[in-house]
Amino acid sequence: MPTVKPHAGVKQRVEHELVEYAAVSGYLAVFLVALVTYRKLVLAEYDIGYSGYGWAVIQALVLGKVILIGEAMHVGRRAAKGPILVAALWMTMAFGFLEVGFSLLEHGVQALLHHRTLREQFLHDGATWLEILARAVLLVVGLFPLFLYRQLDRVLGENRLRRLLFRVPEAPTTTGKGS
Repeated sequence: MPTVKPHAGVKQRVEHELVEYAAVSGYLAVFLVALVTYRKLVLAEYDIGYSGYGWAVIQALVLGKVILIGEAMHVGRRAAKGPILVAALWMTMAFGFLEVGFSLLEHGVQALLHHRTLREQFLHDGATWLEILARAVLLVVGLFPLFLYRQLDRVLGENRLRRLLFRVPEAPTTTGKGS
């Protein structure tokens, strides 16, 4: 959860938020598209067609924004003072529940718009309660590496972990002693 310096201008803040949003949403898009691919392959065994790649990307964008808004509202922040692993687990669970809440809200709005009950809406979407539960569990499992990364980045210093992971390390310099 890198932060922008308090005296940063509007341009720097917007740029920072867009980079954070792209990183979080990109990770989530890869994860959700992988789930869609798995579901498509499983259903193909039974000659059932399924396409949901666009929907997975839209969900990643929405969930990415939910995560950034939740972080701005300090959701799960009280655990950040503890061990990194505990903080990452706590944030994963907090945002997992937040996502389940938003998912229920989304289905509730769809049900209202289509004059259905919430149960009818879930059945219309082809989802069983076990599938919804399994998807929520998979999403929480998928969120853990994201929050572990963000906690490590916060502790090490802004963007230090990103630089360590995504840049070629410099060769150590030798002083000529001991050769």
